[in-house]
Amino acid sequence: MYVKICGLSTIESARVALDAGADAVGVVMSRRSRRTVSADVAREIAGFVGGAADVVLVVDELPAVEAASVAGGIGADVVQLHGTGYRPDDVAAAAGAGLRVWRATSVTSADEVDVGSWGEEALLLDSPDPGSGRRWDFAVLEDRPLRGRWMLAGGLDPENVAEAVASARPWGVDVSSGVESAPGVKDLDRIRAFVAAAKTG
Repeated sequence: MYVKICGLSTIESARVALDAGADAVGVVMSRRSRRTVSADVAREIAGFVGGAADVVLVVDELPAVEAASVAGGIGADVVQLHGTGYRPDDVAAAAGAGLRVWRATSVTSADEVDVGSWGEEALLLDSPDPGSGRRWDFAVLEDRPLRGRWMLAGGLDPENVAEAVASARPWGVDVSSGVESAPGVKDLDRIRAFVAAAKTG
């Protein structure tokens, strides 16, 4: 099970995620997110990770080419285009700049949810209210069979991730608010517990 811990803002949280066995760490650059970090902080985290895991830059408003440039500048491996503001040509533009590209969308969105249909390497399916931590009904996936590299996100935490994995059978899982002690503040013990539960679920 591929596990991504997103919304990191400190070297210590990145260290704990790596030690726990996370496959990816995410840094957010968005004016709308309370988890946003500066380019300098993102670069420090990417430098610390140093290839031990994928570093994913999550954006939801930057133009795709600019996002790819920022990702390259901070040393990220992947740029994650999040939300309905992006279209297939944005994925192509970011990929054309030499970046691996993931696409994130809501499971209830009208956007195409076939993995790779826009040319992305992986597809992240988020809850109807991204970043809220609210759980959603995974049964909605029963009518939308997915194959390939797709990740389940939204409302996951150490207590329910094993059940979610067993139910939805994703390629990977992504968590942010589910491993926090307060909005934007990562709880190191919950990071460890989440990775362990996801990997053994």
